[in-house]
Amino acid sequence: MAGHAHFQALLLRYSQEPDEARRQALEAELWQVYGCERAVLVLDMSGFSQLTHRYGIVHYLSMVRRMQLTAEPIVRGFGGVLVKFEADNCFAMFAEVDGALRSALALNQAFDAANRMTPDELDIRIACGIDYGRILVIEDRDFFGDPVNRACKLGEDLARPGEILITQAAMARCTDAAGYRAEEVVLSVSGLSLEACSIRLVET
Repeated sequence: MAGHAHFQALLLRYSQEPDEARRQALEAELWQVYGCERAVLVLDMSGFSQLTHRYGIVHYLSMVRRMQLTAEPIVRGFGGVLVKFEADNCFAMFAEVDGALRSALALNQAFDAANRMTPDELDIRIACGIDYGRILVIEDRDFFGDPVNRACKLGEDLARPGEILITQAAMARCTDAAGYRAEEVVLSVSGLSLEACSIRLVET
């Protein structure tokens, strides 16, 4: 089964190949072996700089660990693959957008509930970005592609605490609209213009 070493070897061959046609063949091979269409969810914990400055890195790292322990079963419970944790981020993928969005909503609910039981300085607030499209996946441990980049921009740079930002193209694939409200927005970051929907839970 092709894995990380094979992926890296193909990339090296591509970078060293002077012939454009052969580079295109290597690119096609990479997409054939590692390419798939998935919904990508990127979760970012809010308030890193402020909390770390005020309470120290150990305090914040303890919150990151709590986030990880909460996020993993929720992602898997909605049929997702938890690709990796990186710093205070969670990266996951799903076969369809409904699973990614339902997971993001459930994550917000779980942290809202937990925050009612903790002092303010231990409250975990998250922001999420979601996109869908063709990506390269390596052993379910890492992934690359425009949908990953867009989900990162939405979740890390643009979404506010408690907000889920999903590209409008991904939103069009959703089949279940119960329990949340969606507002279309146009956002700009790093020279990119992103048509997205801002998702928030419906207050009950």
